[in-house]
Amino acid sequence: MKNVLSLTSKEAKEFFLKEESYFNFDLPPYFQFGNLLQKISNKLKDKKITDFYRRDTKPHNFENINYKLITNKDGKYAWRPLQLIHPVFYVSLVNEITEEKNWKYITGRFSDLINKSRCIDCASFPVVSSYYKKDKANQVAHWIEEVERKSIINSLEYDYIYHTDITDCYSSIYTHSIAWALHDKDIAKKEKQNKKLIGNIIDSQIREMSYGQTNGIPQGSVLMDFISEMVLCYVDSLLYEEIKHFNRKDYKIIRYRDDYRIFVNNPQTGECIIKELTGILNDFGMKINSTKTKISDNITHSSVKKDKLYWIVNETTSDNLQNELYKISFIAKEFPNSGTVSKLLKTFYDRISVLSKKDINTNTKVLISVLVDIAYKNPRTYPITSAILSRLIDFLPKRDKEKVIKKILNKFKKIPNTGIMQLWLQRITIKMNGKLEYSEKLCNKVCDNNIVIWNSDWLRDNLKKVVNSCDLIDEENLEKIGVIIENEEVEMFGKNDYAS
Repeated sequence: MKNVLSLTSKEAKEFFLKEESYFNFDLPPYFQFGNLLQKISNKLKDKKITDFYRRDTKPHNFENINYKLITNKDGKYAWRPLQLIHPVFYVSLVNEITEEKNWKYITGRFSDLINKSRCIDCASFPVVSSYYKKDKANQVAHWIEEVERKSIINSLEYDYIYHTDITDCYSSIYTHSIAWALHDKDIAKKEKQNKKLIGNIIDSQIREMSYGQTNGIPQGSVLMDFISEMVLCYVDSLLYEEIKHFNRKDYKIIRYRDDYRIFVNNPQTGECIIKELTGILNDFGMKINSTKTKISDNITHSSVKKDKLYWIVNETTSDNLQNELYKISFIAKEFPNSGTVSKLLKTFYDRISVLSKKDINTNTKVLISVLVDIAYKNPRTYPITSAILSRLIDFLPKRDKEKVIKKILNKFKKIPNTGIMQLWLQRITIKMNGKLEYSEKLCNKVCDNNIVIWNSDWLRDNLKKVVNSCDLIDEENLEKIGVIIENEEVEMFGKNDYAS
């Protein structure tokens, strides 16, 4: 499995320009962004993005340059803004970062920061897919293999584990800290007017696409995951400087993105490390999530996510589909939005995918109702619950299908920020009733290519036209799909590789 830092500048550019790197959340398969990225890449070539600015203005004067797809996190009032970065800015950033001189500097800087962060093991660098797995699948597999395995092994050496993470990490990152991370804070401040410094270039372009704001970077792409690692690796190096007076055998830290696992033999050491990390993060505009900061003296159990451990301990199977779904519903209530819920739903999907209508020995509407309740409170499950719903709805009598679909739509209208669920509900209904209305703009784009997704008024007309006129819908794929959402549309992993 290749780490992105091992790539050449050319390989890195190809990796970041892949459609799968442009957005790393789940959309129906007929959405396509690769063609647009390639067209823009051909237009930019060796030019700078500023060559395409309108002469009378700058991008930071415009709102909604990136497209925000707000996703509800808990079925209530918490949400996370995922963003489809304006493709011109995305390609420009990729070009700047992977320019041979810049890429050599960035990879060298990462190497330097890693060397300065002894005893802090970063497990979250983007990885490149092998021929049979997608990059996203590899990233999750990397979490399972590296973090869980190393955590359990650490139980041989340490007695306590602290868990903590950063509150709203991406939306809290101070954009100027990107230059700090790449060039050191003192140098970056002295050179803040140097427009050739790669840290300043990244900082500037993120602010330009974000209405001039310095707080937060867009979430939802591998490129931004990579940029966030620049800052977090710098934080790691600063943390090590503050705690290096401890004996190196007294602690071990594993970080996966904004999630920290701190292993110690003395709880006072752990408290000191948390305190130092809190102080450093404050300087970067970030803070520790106090509600998720916990200590345990059972490293083995604490190293495995609670939802997964609970299911392993209590795992039983039921021949009754309704009872099986009730069990999943209970797990979803105890461990909302967890990976285990998604996995169990995938297993349930596989089970019903081979059944016919006569094999369903229970009321289909009951199954649909329980499933919608799970999805309502577990937004992470939207794609797989939609796939199951598509099969269950197909079992209904024709006269009931539209009524049930409308009830599901009305149910989700009661909670805010369900754009991704709307996209998957549209996927269910588009072959049944294409006339149903959705408020999500990307849904409307499926039916009307004239819908504009990104604000491109800051661009000169020739490139603006490329962005606005490019078809983001693969009509051949849209025509090919059936009423039922098939396995490959929602299957992140290969048939035998679905991660725990």
